Amino acid sequence: MADAADFAAVTGATPEQLADLERYRSYLVDWNQRMNLVGPATLEVFWSRHAWDSAQLLELAPEARTWADLGTGAGLPGIVLATLGKRRPGFHVHLVDSLTKRCRFLNEVVQALELPATVHNSRAEDLSLSVDIVTARACAPLARLLGYARPYLQKGAVGLFLKGQDVASELSEAARSWDFEADILPSRSDVRGRIVRVRRLGRGRKV
Repeated sequence: MADAADFAAVTGATPEQLADLERYRSYLVDWNQRMNLVGPATLEVFWSRHAWDSAQLLELAPEARTWADLGTGAGLPGIVLATLGKRRPGFHVHLVDSLTKRCRFLNEVVQALELPATVHNSRAEDLSLSVDIVTARACAPLARLLGYARPYLQKGAVGLFLKGQDVASELSEAARSWDFEADILPSRSDVRGRIVRVRRLGRGRKV
């Protein structure tokens, strides 16, 4: 995928959504000069590396209306999800990050693009939100991520976590500490990527 047209072809994104995502990319370029939001080189492949990687989650949960993006950082995947869900009734994304300066960036983007999103300057595990889907990308190893996501999963959320090719070892490590049910899905944006879908999380195991 090279550009916005390719992204629109695989997602069905509207011209309005593409324009919003292009504005988001411009914010990333601007703010990235002052703080580390994403790797500078990845901005050159924004549509595949960031936009499509994030947007593919919507295909896995087409009926979901409320999302929580933990450790959202630059707003990935949450900002992309909120942009594509902007006109859907009841659609809302909770962007959760503990770093204040990143939250300033997120708030500016959310307000400028009028997105259906709320920024929470908080540790993920300190919030108690009821959502359909809890997600994260490049946030933490799965064993630790399940601890962050536990309050959401135990309220009935399904987890969709974007991971890399070493996900099998992360699952094995997490299984030493947690009782959970999960499956691995292929990423459509990167042959090396995987998506871990967690449907159930029980009590942590004693190790």
